[in-house]
Amino acid sequence: MSKDPLLARARGVWQELASVPVSFGAAGEIHVVVSPGSRICPRGWAGIVLLGGAAVVTAPTREAADRIRTAVAALPAERLTDPESVGRVLPTGAVLGPAGLACVADEGFRPAAAPAGLRVEEAAAGQLDLGALERAAGAADADEAGLDEMSSPVFVVRVAGQVVAAAAYREWPGRAAHVGVLTAPVWRGRGLARATGSAAVRHALAQGLLPQWRARRPASRKVAVALGFSELGSQPAVEPA
Repeated sequence: MSKDPLLARARGVWQELASVPVSFGAAGEIHVVVSPGSRICPRGWAGIVLLGGAAVVTAPTREAADRIRTAVAALPAERLTDPESVGRVLPTGAVLGPAGLACVADEGFRPAAAPAGLRVEEAAAGQLDLGALERAAGAADADEAGLDEMSSPVFVVRVAGQVVAAAAYREWPGRAAHVGVLTAPVWRGRGLARATGSAAVRHALAQGLLPQWRARRPASRKVAVALGFSELGSQPAVEPA
């Protein structure tokens, strides 16, 4: 699949998550819609998604949508995912992200094997206790991985019986597979995120799903690139002031 069909599939996912009729326009266009039930952002916030140079923004109220349209009228679409640029034209509270959005199709996928002496195991969702791994990784990394929200089997690497890396995905609207990966800090940099993430992506592709990798941290984004993902855009959310 070329990058253009991949982009179209990714846009379809986020258009559905907007929860109201909206579509991405041509590069540089910004479409702002009122969607109090948007699944792009926390309730009451504004969600911003930039894909292929075009942006969709969901606002919680008509008043917020009007303020956003006025504020970003002279702002290039690509600057919408820069919190500082947005903050200069629109008063905001807290900000989440931005996170890079990447997707992969069968022909672009580059599988990765576990390092010598280790193997990736598959377990049913909910069968494993990943609490020790999440505590070792820390709350911020565990929240970004979101393994407790995943619906797929979990793919893990164990060392001395302990899970030191895990990956899984949650099926999203639009037939997307939202992939999450987590590795214990002392085991990072050894290819375990690539190996477990590869297993999760392979499983998603076999189900006909579109694997999506959403990450803020550069190390996680590098793993996605290594597996063949194409970074298509980014997504922040802002709390209206």
